[in-house]
Amino acid sequence: MEEETETWADRFSGQVDEIVEPVSTTLQDIVFFSFNVGGADIMPIVLWLAVAGAIFTVYFGFVQVRHVRTSLRLVRGKYEQKDAPGEVSHFQALTSALSGTVGLGNIAGVAIAISIGGPGAVFWMIVCGLLGMATKFAECTLGVKYREIHEDGTVSGGPMQYLRKGLAEIGRPKLGMVLAALTPVMILVFAFFGGNVFQSNQSASILGAELGGFFDSNAGALAYGLFFAVVVFFVLMGGIKYIGRLTSVVVPAMGVMYVAACAVIILMNITSVPSAFSTIFTEAFNPSGVAGGILGALIVGFQRAAFSNEAGIGSAPIAHSAVKTKRPATEGLVALLEPFFDTVIVCTMTALTIIVVNGPMYQEARETVAEGGSVSGTGTGILLTRDAFETALPWFTGFLVAAVILFAFSTLITWSYYGQKSWQYLFGKSQISDLIYKLIFCSMIVIGAVMALDQVVGMTDAFLFLAALFNIIGLYFLMPVIKRELNKVLEYVRRRDAGETEEEIEAAEAAEGDDFGQKARVSA
Repeated sequence: MEEETETWADRFSGQVDEIVEPVSTTLQDIVFFSFNVGGADIMPIVLWLAVAGAIFTVYFGFVQVRHVRTSLRLVRGKYEQKDAPGEVSHFQALTSALSGTVGLGNIAGVAIAISIGGPGAVFWMIVCGLLGMATKFAECTLGVKYREIHEDGTVSGGPMQYLRKGLAEIGRPKLGMVLAALTPVMILVFAFFGGNVFQSNQSASILGAELGGFFDSNAGALAYGLFFAVVVFFVLMGGIKYIGRLTSVVVPAMGVMYVAACAVIILMNITSVPSAFSTIFTEAFNPSGVAGGILGALIVGFQRAAFSNEAGIGSAPIAHSAVKTKRPATEGLVALLEPFFDTVIVCTMTALTIIVVNGPMYQEARETVAEGGSVSGTGTGILLTRDAFETALPWFTGFLVAAVILFAFSTLITWSYYGQKSWQYLFGKSQISDLIYKLIFCSMIVIGAVMALDQVVGMTDAFLFLAALFNIIGLYFLMPVIKRELNKVLEYVRRRDAGETEEEIEAAEAAEGDDFGQKARVSA
């Protein structure tokens, strides 16, 4: 009986790959069109995201550096605004968005980057994370400014609102309508693949590697996918608030445990850390065994960082728009912390853990991929991270599996919300429509558990960068709007620090209108 089940499961897995592979390959060929420069395949779509981060950084005056102190004060509630519209605090909005980004992108994504682009790719991941802070600031400021607050107090926000309303406000309504339709389509599909299939795939993979036997087979992966789908379905049907409260405690705890375990491994190998940093830096500019050298490592690093922190694709504003505030840029300043925690801190710690422990293993993974091998094999993807933990802290691998599954679960729930908001914008809100969405979303969990990682990574990257393409076009047009909002908040902070009351500042803002804060040179 077991053999028949495995044979049927193997056939199902093969059929999924047969259907997905040509679609994934064609989509990747279109989205990741490239031209060769010095042996590197330069992808315009990846540079699009990098250039946007650089432009926003300069245009907003290096906001992620100059105003980080204000960001931290906002998170701590220093500038709390009484009677402000919204549903959650700045801290809650930040943690809600982080629950959708901190997770498998940090654990598996880093391992994939090292397997394909070498340690040098990690350097470019960090650079992308720093630039992405400015992009995240821009889109989340707009998410709050153009959000819709319903009669029951709930909030709807995101690129669907700010692209349509914002571009109409500056005299480009047709462009706004087009971008506001295309962006949620890409976010919706990414919700099915990046926010769903990737989570199911990698959590099933590490469970199989840890438990072995039945679970390390297509039948076991399929059983896991079915169980996971049923749990998520019931959560989506009615228990999401309770589970959301639970995961808001459990997931950060697992995140702290994961980071702490990385720190322990790094401290155990502290003498190797300088060498690891040296390897990351030198291979970023002189990578060996990476197709395309420096540019090849850069492209891989930016691809994986974009998947990890999601800056620019328009998903985070959906969560951040629910914040309680009267001043949109306050949440933009809070949101810019997200890529720093997600990519700069957590991804760097994962990379150091792999490099100081798994030198021979990641070199073997690089050779496998360089020779045309799959990133689905043993020692690549999330299994490379697991092998590092198993080597240094054998007792921790069980906790790592639990953390991965919880991270996958929290990301699934967060992205089900993003996807549902996009679905409702495109197809309307009704019980039947929502049920169809939930059934499709949960079905993808089952499919993802048995898909090949190569196809999962390819599909998720393609839809993520398409979402960024359309969203960032709108951000460029709305940069002056964002800058005005930033100046207003900086003036507000200056006055609050000077001892003025909320009422006095609001009176001044009402009197000055759009000139509030625009003529003052303020440093927060």
